[in-house]
Amino acid sequence: MKLFLNSNLLRNSIFFKISAFVLISVACFFLGKHWSEDGFRRLIFFSAEPSRSPIVALSPDFGKTYNISGLIYESHPILPPSLSPPPPPDSVELKVFGIVNENGTMSDEFQIGDYDVESAETLGNQTEFESSDDDDIKSTTARVSVRKFEICSENMTEYIPCLDNVEAIKRLNSTARGERFERNCPNDGMGLNCTVPIPQGYRSPIPWPRSRDEVWFNNVPHTKLVEDKGGQNWIYKENDKFKFPGGGTQFIHGADQYLDQISQMIPDISFGNHTRVVLDIGCGVASFGAYLMSRNVLTMSIAPKDVHENQIQFALERGVPAMVAAFTTRRLLYPSQAFDLVHCSRCRINWTRDDGILLLEVNRMLRAGGYFVWAAQPVYKHEKALEEQWEEMLNLTTRLCWVLVKKEGYIAIWQKPVNNTCYLSRGAGVSPPLCNSEDDPDNVWYVDLKACITRIEENGYGANLAPWPARLLTPPDRLQTIQIDSYIARKELFVAESKYWKEIISNYVNALHWKQIGLRNVLDMRAGFGGFAAALAELKVDCWVLNVIPVSGPNTLPVIYDRGLLGVMHDWCEPFDTYPRTYDLLHAAGLFSIERKRCNMTTMMLEMDRILRPGGRVYIRDTINVTSELQEIGNAMRWHTSLRETAEGPHSSYRVLLCEKRFESSEKRRTKKRRKTKGKRA
Repeated sequence: MKLFLNSNLLRNSIFFKISAFVLISVACFFLGKHWSEDGFRRLIFFSAEPSRSPIVALSPDFGKTYNISGLIYESHPILPPSLSPPPPPDSVELKVFGIVNENGTMSDEFQIGDYDVESAETLGNQTEFESSDDDDIKSTTARVSVRKFEICSENMTEYIPCLDNVEAIKRLNSTARGERFERNCPNDGMGLNCTVPIPQGYRSPIPWPRSRDEVWFNNVPHTKLVEDKGGQNWIYKENDKFKFPGGGTQFIHGADQYLDQISQMIPDISFGNHTRVVLDIGCGVASFGAYLMSRNVLTMSIAPKDVHENQIQFALERGVPAMVAAFTTRRLLYPSQAFDLVHCSRCRINWTRDDGILLLEVNRMLRAGGYFVWAAQPVYKHEKALEEQWEEMLNLTTRLCWVLVKKEGYIAIWQKPVNNTCYLSRGAGVSPPLCNSEDDPDNVWYVDLKACITRIEENGYGANLAPWPARLLTPPDRLQTIQIDSYIARKELFVAESKYWKEIISNYVNALHWKQIGLRNVLDMRAGFGGFAAALAELKVDCWVLNVIPVSGPNTLPVIYDRGLLGVMHDWCEPFDTYPRTYDLLHAAGLFSIERKRCNMTTMMLEMDRILRPGGRVYIRDTINVTSELQEIGNAMRWHTSLRETAEGPHSSYRVLLCEKRFESSEKRRTKKRRKTKGKRA
């Protein structure tokens, strides 16, 4: 019995020991787990690596302390309920070279979207950020605040910065070849820092087509041309208007009769069909180009700012394409094979000087198979000196391989060859020589004239054009010569750009009533392939467009002219060669986001204000950041501005800045300045 009792006690003692050991082990396990979760000490009992024979091992982190919660947050951050992920950047710079469909192939099937008609129709009354002459400049999105710009002095009413730079002209080494009429721009930091004033009594321009025949006197208050050319049927003053009877020095019976005569001499010229783009050199008041417009012909009228300095201003006031330009020492800013016909009527240019270097420039710009029309005294007058000039002209044109196709009365017409066969068959040593094959005839920005004959494209590029109006939408051969990254998809890009702008302009025409607001002179500041201008032409908006190709991008000017449109090369870091108050509409798509790396945006905007007519409009399509900054500058120039979403919707990185240079504001600030000046004098 005693043994039995001892045995039971022993067994009970072992049982209690085992039970206690198990309880202590479980307690230690949960206690260790609790410590690990609180982040005081990390306890690892077994290695993490599985093994065939389990072994007990110490953790390599034994003896180290950690903040477990911090480690967990770093690897898996938990945002508080009130926070949200950061928004995407305002803009992402993308280079898009085509329209790709869901199959990964090029396509021109895409949609632009619908325009908000109600918002568009209330543009003038309900703007998001609108400025006023009497209010401080306000903007909720712009990053900086710009003070209102002062008004320039009264003597700058017709200021052209690069042509009125008197100090630079005085420093020229020579002016024998007309260097004073070329671009001599102000140095950096010396450009406009004020807004150019309007003339006293300025009025809204007379709308086209009435403006072809009459303009307000106070808008171009100069009578020198009336005094000098009063007997040549150019222009005369009647009450408060200038009248233009449509005559000229060599076409005293009127421009229409003159054009009929040219058509009868050479029926193949076929104005408005075969001949679409014309250059008129020494244009006077541009009656030649003004009357060609009714025949579906666009004419670039050019003349220097010489003793008849306001002739280009008259042309622009009439609503005719025109630029200040001179045949001197540099190439004009137009590409090779640009014009179907070049015209010179008593343009006072010595074509045979310096072995014909000026006529060689005409040859560069004249399309293969194009015509040169010369109406001048040497053609018809039988005086010794004039007959010698005629013989010199015949000799030069023969060496250029031009063919005199017709001479009648006071008009002579030559035709340029369609290929290089004649040039290559000339005898050795005949001048002028052919230009080197490395010479780029489309490189025109500050390029000196060259005494050589520009080669014609061997493959016929530039000559094989569809007649107007089919050429407007036909991808030209020279599209393949443009230096852009895309090669195979160029035609698709051309078609896509045309469709893109046509849809946008259709909305503008319908919602913003572009056919009723008096748009006549339009400037596209970054034209690409000319899709914006083509859309206006296709939709029959009664205006003309000057397509500007910035020097900072690919030179697409040949494509512009092959489409039957007008264009020019320019660097927007410098002022433009035109008078103040030239354009009714300025359009800039993606221009500032590119040029802001090189140019001062404030200077560019002040130049836009200079060339924009009172009552004119500005459409800037660019990134959100850029348009917000430009809106602030526009407000400082007293424009009325509105920042709008594009048709792509609120999440697009682009916006459209719509601006208006209201005529009332321009007149009001001019009156304020006049009163201020009188107060100072008193």
